[in-house]
Amino acid sequence: MAAVGIDACKSGWIAVVLRGTIVSAVYLHEISDLTAVIPDAEVITIDIPIGLPNAGRRAADNAAKERLGIRRSTLFYVPVRAALEAASHAEATKISEKLTGQGISQQSFALKAKIFEVERWLPVSPCPVYEVHPEVSFAEMCKSPLTSSKKTWTGMLQRRDALKSVGIDLDQIGGDVARRAAVDDMLDAGVAAWSARRILEGSGGSMPATPELGPHGEQMAIWF
Repeated sequence: MAAVGIDACKSGWIAVVLRGTIVSAVYLHEISDLTAVIPDAEVITIDIPIGLPNAGRRAADNAAKERLGIRRSTLFYVPVRAALEAASHAEATKISEKLTGQGISQQSFALKAKIFEVERWLPVSPCPVYEVHPEVSFAEMCKSPLTSSKKTWTGMLQRRDALKSVGIDLDQIGGDVARRAAVDDMLDAGVAAWSARRILEGSGGSMPATPELGPHGEQMAIWF
């Protein structure tokens, strides 16, 4: 019985897998590879938006930004569907401004392929899949938002040590997955796995507490 946390990397996906006290990690070229590679997955959390609004902003994003305080900039508002379906960033910006009152960042638009890859996979996923945001999960784990960026040495050590304190020792991860994963990819997948374990054990929570329903009936919430 595995709790799985997933974060995107440049060439695919990094998944940290928790089976009791055993911590492992795998690289997935495509998210659909997960069923074959981790057949015992019981709960999956992923750092990618699940549920795209048709207009406006998701309640989940507003709540998470408030929770993160000074780290609120680490979370981007999930774009409206029409903006992500646009052929160019310029077109996406015009659509987003019309439907939300604000544009769309290059970073958000660049994630469209990953977002739609996950959306196509969800109906055939082997178990329930929940959206997470790593900084929200770390804030819950550490009882407050972390002040240092995960891309700094201090921030990396804070997150690595926090994960170790809850039994997730990523220092042991090696091989191909370690060569493919950037430091922040592995940290983010690790804390996503922590949230997956909490959900599996019945102690997880979400923002908002009662998930908002998306245009197709999907739950739009950030879990921790």
